[in-house]
Amino acid sequence: MGKYAEFFKRSIEQPEAFWSEEAKLVDWHKPPQTIRDYSKPPFVKWFSGGEINLCYNAVDRHAAKRPNARALVYVSTETNEEKIYSFAELKSEVMRMAAIMKSLGVGKGDRVLVYMPMIAEATFAILACARIGAIHSVVFGGFASGSLATRIDDAKPKLIVSSDAGMRGGKAVPYKHLLDEACKLSEFPPAKVLMIDRGLDKGWPKVAGRDVDYAELRAQHMNAEVPCEWMESSEPSYILYTSGTTGKPKGVQRDTGGYAVALASSMKHIFTGFEGETMFSTSDIGWVVGHSYIIYGPLIAGMCTVMYEGTPIRPDPGIWWQLVEKYKVNVMFSAPTAIRVLKKSDNSWLHKYDLSSLKHLFLAGEPLDQPTHEWIMGELNLPVIDNYWQTETGWPILATVRGVEGHQDQVRYAELPSVWL
Repeated sequence: MGKYAEFFKRSIEQPEAFWSEEAKLVDWHKPPQTIRDYSKPPFVKWFSGGEINLCYNAVDRHAAKRPNARALVYVSTETNEEKIYSFAELKSEVMRMAAIMKSLGVGKGDRVLVYMPMIAEATFAILACARIGAIHSVVFGGFASGSLATRIDDAKPKLIVSSDAGMRGGKAVPYKHLLDEACKLSEFPPAKVLMIDRGLDKGWPKVAGRDVDYAELRAQHMNAEVPCEWMESSEPSYILYTSGTTGKPKGVQRDTGGYAVALASSMKHIFTGFEGETMFSTSDIGWVVGHSYIIYGPLIAGMCTVMYEGTPIRPDPGIWWQLVEKYKVNVMFSAPTAIRVLKKSDNSWLHKYDLSSLKHLFLAGEPLDQPTHEWIMGELNLPVIDNYWQTETGWPILATVRGVEGHQDQVRYAELPSVWL
């Protein structure tokens, strides 16, 4: 096991020294004074006294060093849109969104609820919140009014950022009427709603005095310069609600500094994604994978992230692999359900494109059954790595540590001793 055994032993026996070293993967405005504050067990505060900003680490530091490098690729096979943003362009768009939020009265500690489809503006909104110290709460666009109202009342947002509609399977999925109904049901509706009009739902009703148009306000803030708000490490970055399938949805509040370090560490040691590479996570921003490995994780690592609106089989079952070839994707993250959908299609789609850039495929979100695992690993001829975690943890808690020399690589089920199965 070599260095992995040493790596693991140090993390367990010397956690302060271990995480002090990992904390160097991100940039601090003020270095942390205490690495792990365990003075009030079972509660732990990480990197106490340190000041940091997630948006700075995801965008600004890379824009300063590599302004023209790709940061965000937005692809919608639903609307046939495709746009690439460099780190410099991403920073400008985030500052415009941040300026809009500030003009609507949003400041540090305020909550902003994001109820949006998988479009680039959703990324701008999330990063803009982090930039100004607002706490974002992203709600999956597929949720109905009742579920949205529950989350509005819990978070009590000052602002909601939304869109007229998303697209799924070639059909518009209107959001605005669901949002309006949720606000009527809510005890604590927002003062303002910022609307991104995609032109997919014609004639959606505008609530006077509450609804404002993103395009109009963006035009007023084209040259906006909005500095990063430095956050004490333990201050919250976002609230994300569990699905509610096992009871009332739980609002998980994430810190800032610990989250930044955890993501940077996971990108290096688990996903082995590095500066200048590209990551494609097929999740949605409404789920924790979207937060951690569509938005923050890849960008903190200096990678380009692919944001995709569409299904794995439209316009055909080769669309994901076409994107891998086109954008030279190095790291891919998906879910077993999606792979099971692809498994029903003709295998030839997996061999139609050049996938030589791809190092490995990660799968999480639900149990990965043996036949699906063996099928996709055999077709790709690449490591397919299961990892376990949940909304409450924010990053994997069980995974193969591929970035450490001596790690035990993924093996086929047939090669495992029966006692392991």
